[in-house]
Amino acid sequence: MSAKRAPMAPPDLPGFTYVDLLGSGGFADVYLYEQQLPKRRVAVKVLLTDRMSSGSVEEFTAEANVMAMLSTHPAIVTIYQAGVATDGRPYLVMEYCPRPNLQVRYRREPFSIAESLRVGVQVAAAVETAHRAGVLHRDIKPANILVTEYNRPALTDFGIASTTSAAAESAGLSIPWSPPESFADVPRSDPRSDVYALGATVYTLLAGRSPFELPGQRNTAAELIHRIETLALPALGRADVPASLQRVLERAMAKSSADRYESALAFARALQTVQIELSHSVTPIDILDDHVPEDVEEDEDDGLTRVRGVVSINPETAPAAGPTRPSATTAPSGAFGPRADAGAFEAETIARQAPAYDQTVLRTPALPVSLDETVIRPPAARAGEETDAPDQGHDHGDAASAASVPAFEAAAASPAPGESAPQRPRRTGLWIGLGAAALVIIAVIIGVSLPGILSGATDEPDTQQTPTSKPQDPVPMVVPSVEDVTGSVVEGGVRFTWTNPDPEDGDTYIVDQPMLADPAAGSESVDTAEITVPAGPGETCVDVTLVRANGQFQPEPTRGCVP
Repeated sequence: MSAKRAPMAPPDLPGFTYVDLLGSGGFADVYLYEQQLPKRRVAVKVLLTDRMSSGSVEEFTAEANVMAMLSTHPAIVTIYQAGVATDGRPYLVMEYCPRPNLQVRYRREPFSIAESLRVGVQVAAAVETAHRAGVLHRDIKPANILVTEYNRPALTDFGIASTTSAAAESAGLSIPWSPPESFADVPRSDPRSDVYALGATVYTLLAGRSPFELPGQRNTAAELIHRIETLALPALGRADVPASLQRVLERAMAKSSADRYESALAFARALQTVQIELSHSVTPIDILDDHVPEDVEEDEDDGLTRVRGVVSINPETAPAAGPTRPSATTAPSGAFGPRADAGAFEAETIARQAPAYDQTVLRTPALPVSLDETVIRPPAARAGEETDAPDQGHDHGDAASAASVPAFEAAAASPAPGESAPQRPRRTGLWIGLGAAALVIIAVIIGVSLPGILSGATDEPDTQQTPTSKPQDPVPMVVPSVEDVTGSVVEGGVRFTWTNPDPEDGDTYIVDQPMLADPAAGSESVDTAEITVPAGPGETCVDVTLVRANGQFQPEPTRGCVP
């Protein structure tokens, strides 16, 4: 490890105003600047001139190109521009992530299982995207995972990244999260080396320490390398960690790269499986793949992996074919012939279907209009048949009945040409007497029951009424904001308290001090609705964010201030 050094003076960058120092490393300093146009806060990484070698500028340029190629991914820090300052130092202008990086947070306290899994899936998706672009990161660790203003992890520091075909070198690797092959006589790296580092990072978030760092023992570089090469992965020692998650991490960090997950995508899906086992919200895997066919959007696992490809619409039909266009089995004869105008085709189709539509809708109702038509209707008279004079009094009923007889029945009842209709015995008086008696009996029966049947009324009251209720959302998607953030001056600082309007098990709170020069330095996670912070020279303020156990958090922090 390099000795602590003083940061270099910030460079003078046209169009940018220096604000503060964000951090220093072995080869670069990172500063907070304010960009004038467009106006925003940015992080500027500046390479140290006294550490520059003959290949440093080339490596810095390679980092800029790699990040520019990948930074559209939601879990990779966005790069805005790169250049060389007037004093000769190369610089990189990047997205400013104000929240503490994952190293700062895990050293305060271990992460919850829900957040560790969510971060693991999101960062693994970013690594998979880099691998598909032919880039190895080679330095995945908590300190290189920043947190955006929207509380999303963002992978950064591709300073020692290389193409997957380039020869790997172990120089500059972070020992606690590096795989055994990095310390071989001939160091090597491949995508499964990054898988190892991903597993080691998730392990660190859960354990609050790097995987082979043993509390109370010597943890020098040589001892860490020996343990990484020889010891089995220590158990996490948390009662809330399922055995399945321990197995996932053991496979990701297997000594032999052949025994690990074959890709970062496979590792992400293994973490998703644990999320499903624990009934957590499943984090989608965002992958940008330039090799996806232009007219295909890959989705082979119920939306859990989102591969972004270009989806185009081919406007070859006018209008576009759809379920409303007649099919070969339903369209009228000749409907699919050539048409010069699509509108004329649709109009003709409707016109051809209209007669059938009218026949269906306007057909005489099956429900009887009068009792004569249904109950005592005499057989239909055949063509040319003579009827008795008294029967003519029911011609209105017979006419209505005849109108409702289908055409094919009428054709069947008609005699063939040249044939005479058979004659019936004339028993007019008998028919009239029987008909009158039947009318009286049936009219009494149907006259009582028919109105009730037609109206749907029953003797029993309808007591089974289904109560209506407003649909409920079983999984609330919005986390409520904390309320009543108030403070009071106490011994040792200012004590702030607040109210959780909808408390749930596992709720925690992220408390930031926005008035500090470096807001990240004043960030703290607590599990109670109170905190005591040092008093500032003027006004002391805190921003409180409610975080659920499943990783969801309130959209905007709630601020409280004390003069």
